[in-house]
Amino acid sequence: MIRRPKIAVWGKLFWLFLKINLLSTSGPASIGLLYKEAVGSLMTEAEFIEAVGFSNVLPGSEALKLAMFVGFAAGGVPGVVAALFGSIIPPTVIMLAAAALLRHFQGEAWMDSFVSGLAPAVAMLMVVVAWQIFRSDKGAPVKKRAILIAVLSAIALFANIPSPIVLLGAGILGVFLFR
Repeated sequence: MIRRPKIAVWGKLFWLFLKINLLSTSGPASIGLLYKEAVGSLMTEAEFIEAVGFSNVLPGSEALKLAMFVGFAAGGVPGVVAALFGSIIPPTVIMLAAAALLRHFQGEAWMDSFVSGLAPAVAMLMVVVAWQIFRSDKGAPVKKRAILIAVLSAIALFANIPSPIVLLGAGILGVFLFR
């Protein structure tokens, strides 16, 4: 990685999370964009996967926990502050605008249809991000052990086991399967 002055790293973190939160306003959908922007320039792929895993296991907003993890890995405590400010500003402004619009159009039939149309797009974004992270080295075949963990995780999630418990179980299973 390129050594930059700390202030440049903090500025990059602020701009990165500001951009991500302007272009992708949901936590799960932003992971793909963050992966593309952060891996290689701010952190390794292994660190990124660890960050995503821990941000889902710990309680609270996944997007903010991920911003804190990346910010700390790249710029220490000031990096956390820069990443959090970049993460908080866009959703706050967008939520205030959305609340005003929703209040204005409350009860309109087209609004319910609009919201229903968003669900499949968000689901597909999550599938694409999962595939990008799940693939091992650029097009190499996926390991059978990874497929086993994915299938067991899917079964657990469909059985309504909370996602933090599923992730914790997958991590523990990974310790035994990937030794």
